[in-house]
Amino acid sequence: MEFYELHPQNPQLRFINKAVEILKKGGIIIYPTDTVYGIGCDIFNKDALDRIFQIKNDSNSKLFSFVCSSLKDISNYAKVSDYAYRTMKYLLPGPYTFILPAAKLVPKKLWSKRKTVGIRVPNHLITLKLVEELGNPIISTSTTNRKGEILIDPIEIKNIFSSQVDLMLASGNLKNNPSSVVDLSSDIPDILRKGAGDVSIFE
Repeated sequence: MEFYELHPQNPQLRFINKAVEILKKGGIIIYPTDTVYGIGCDIFNKDALDRIFQIKNDSNSKLFSFVCSSLKDISNYAKVSDYAYRTMKYLLPGPYTFILPAAKLVPKKLWSKRKTVGIRVPNHLITLKLVEELGNPIISTSTTNRKGEILIDPIEIKNIFSSQVDLMLASGNLKNNPSSVVDLSSDIPDILRKGAGDVSIFE
């Protein structure tokens, strides 16, 4: 595993470009977000998606969210109602995962049985730069140990995933607080998980 420490507010673009090169080749990376470290790949690379399912020890029925670069970008990958658009415009970028009806462009491997997908736009410069430079969304699934506990220490993450992942962009210890998950696939919002993002507007 290649390992690079980045400054969260002024990240070194050369390291981000290295990660993008690996993603374009079908590689797997670990990267920081505004909540926890994520394991990611290009959502359009089937082999890379299969590798992440194996890394997470999940069956193909397990669904992963993915990161878009902006609210405008989301509309390419999901069907966004007027209500969902207004809500996301107010809250994004931020520590939320929004469940939306999937657009045909998204690989069906990432669809739920209800034909929805989970989408994030984190408030983290490194994450957004990665997606912008790649030009495609990347998978966002948290780094966890075998017990399912979220890992926040980059050195511990490096030691556990060094033989499974191609590159890690580190940015110090992160808070152990995953994103809030809100289903906006209908006109009535449904809070699926209370996490880092304030969900009081949905209650």
